[in-house]
Amino acid sequence: MRFFFLMFFAFCTFAFCADTNLDAYTQITSCTVIACAILLGIAALGGALGMGNVAQSAITGIARNPSVSSKISTTMYVCLAMVEAQVIYALVITFILLFANPFIPAALKKAIGA
Repeated sequence: MRFFFLMFFAFCTFAFCADTNLDAYTQITSCTVIACAILLGIAALGGALGMGNVAQSAITGIARNPSVSSKISTTMYVCLAMVEAQVIYALVITFILLFANPFIPAALKKAIGA
């Protein structure tokens, strides 16, 4: 699996280096899109692992002491919301990078009419 990701990023680099006539705006936008895809992938993976750990711990706790299942369930839902909030923050950062890119200089934005 690591080999697949290594080859994917290596070929992405060759794809961007193939056309030497890319202007600065296209290069910044291309790298931003790749960064956003990596950001969302890592955030989704981390969120899924966190939610899995929360659910596993809650189920284990309920199995050991079924009389407190309502308290454990309530706490589990709050924890799941906290984990999901981190993924939503990553999504907001991705939208900021895609639609209001701070890496593009103001002079370049003015030149392209954005």
